[in-house]
Amino acid sequence: MIRLSDIVVKFGDFEALHNINIHVKEGEFFTFLGPSGCGKTTTLRTITGFIDPVSGTVEMQGRDITHVPIEKRNIGIVFQSYALFPTMTVHDNIAFGLKIKKMKKDEIEKKVNDIARKVDLSDEQLKKAVSQLSGGQQQRVAIARALVTEPAIICMDEPLSNLDAKLRVQLRNELKKMQKEFGITTIYVTHDQEEALTLSDRIAVFNKGYIEQIGTPNEVYNHSSTEFVANFIGDINKLQNEIVSKMELDPAKAHYIRLERITVRLKMPNDGLADPPKNSSVFTGVIESQEYYGLFIKYTIQTAGQTLKVVEKNNGVNIYEPGDQVALYIDPADVMSY
Repeated sequence: MIRLSDIVVKFGDFEALHNINIHVKEGEFFTFLGPSGCGKTTTLRTITGFIDPVSGTVEMQGRDITHVPIEKRNIGIVFQSYALFPTMTVHDNIAFGLKIKKMKKDEIEKKVNDIARKVDLSDEQLKKAVSQLSGGQQQRVAIARALVTEPAIICMDEPLSNLDAKLRVQLRNELKKMQKEFGITTIYVTHDQEEALTLSDRIAVFNKGYIEQIGTPNEVYNHSSTEFVANFIGDINKLQNEIVSKMELDPAKAHYIRLERITVRLKMPNDGLADPPKNSSVFTGVIESQEYYGLFIKYTIQTAGQTLKVVEKNNGVNIYEPGDQVALYIDPADVMSY
């Protein structure tokens, strides 16, 4: 659907993108993820035509569009700021692209009404000025305006970042649902790891103008290709010397384990241990602190000369308190080494 081959982008002497290679499949929700300044928005702007690469090609549906003007690429764009016309009505904002295409008035009306229903905008809201709408409603208008021209793909640059946390979660669920209903190929830019893991079919993790890994949410989280990805995606523990030595791991490498991959059990008075997981190394520890989240509990535990963070599902029974002696089980198969 969209293929980037050996894309290099420079701003003066600064090379912002270094040989970027990406293939986004038709109907896929593909996310560019990374910290600020890593190259994800620059890559998006190269796809949409706002930036010309110094080398490499951008192909869409097998056609080279590297130097095709923005308006001829058939790509819908939702900007971080939404870029709506605040004094125009919602209806006229959505219809803007259709009017530019000089479509007939009755056809414009039908398309605007159809897309408004699909993104849950009422007839009453269509008559309002955009400035009268909430942030969430404005986001729906921006999406409707991008989709109404029936683009081949839609590109979204941090479209939820201006919303409060609760609304952001609500709208990202709606966004995924809409994307599946429309079946439209979507390229999404975000710095929010949770957002990327929740929404994406696949993720490209960017770092300093390079791509560190491309994979499914499960692959980038549980099978991180590089030390950068392991640290950037979610929370993680770096294992120190005593644990590395006891587990007979390579001392020349850095070793990491996700919080939920460590099993905690209460150390019994007779040193007997309940339900020991197979193939695991066992360490004795002391609960230092506890964070209660409802669905799960996060513990900070002192063990083997270091502090480990562990997340346990909250079953309402095995809840450990500061000072409790516990046993920790670590399976070598769960350790990621670099």
